[in-house]
Amino acid sequence: MNEKELIERAKNGDKSALAKLVKEQEKTIYNFAFKICRNPEQAENIMQETFLSMVKSLHQFDGNSKLTTWLYRIVTNHCLMAYRKKKNQFLSFDDEEIAAEHNISNDWSAIPSNVIENNELKDILDKAISKLAPYYRIVFILRDVNGYSTEETGKITNLSVPAVKSRLHRARAFLRNEINEAFKK
Repeated sequence: MNEKELIERAKNGDKSALAKLVKEQEKTIYNFAFKICRNPEQAENIMQETFLSMVKSLHQFDGNSKLTTWLYRIVTNHCLMAYRKKKNQFLSFDDEEIAAEHNISNDWSAIPSNVIENNELKDILDKAISKLAPYYRIVFILRDVNGYSTEETGKITNLSVPAVKSRLHRARAFLRNEINEAFKK
């Protein structure tokens, strides 16, 4: 059964179809939430809130985009709400240690391979990404890490294409400065 059929069956009350949709998206949604909030417990909560929102509003999903695109938008909204509530806790964890402890992949395969080969640079980049404000981190992760187009990123984040480009430009500039500062040390 393909995704569209599962969605239609779930909309019509088929709990097994809904469970299968959740199971298929669970890891993707958790990893995306973790990359944004950098906190495993918060990522778990956001994942659960995302699926609760999905269940409540699946009837509104029109199928004009991928289900993951729609879910990324929900995750983004929940992450930003959590950030506003707990600004001080949002970026207060050692990302690499937590990622290793919880077996979370920080797969930056969308970044050119010559960057990944240099472990020191990868560590610097990961730390710099964790310092990005969530508004910029979301756009950067969607666009440069997950490979979504500018238009898709705009739909997910409910931003205009120029706003996505602006945030992406600022995120890249911040990361470039962080990397330059790290090499000055």
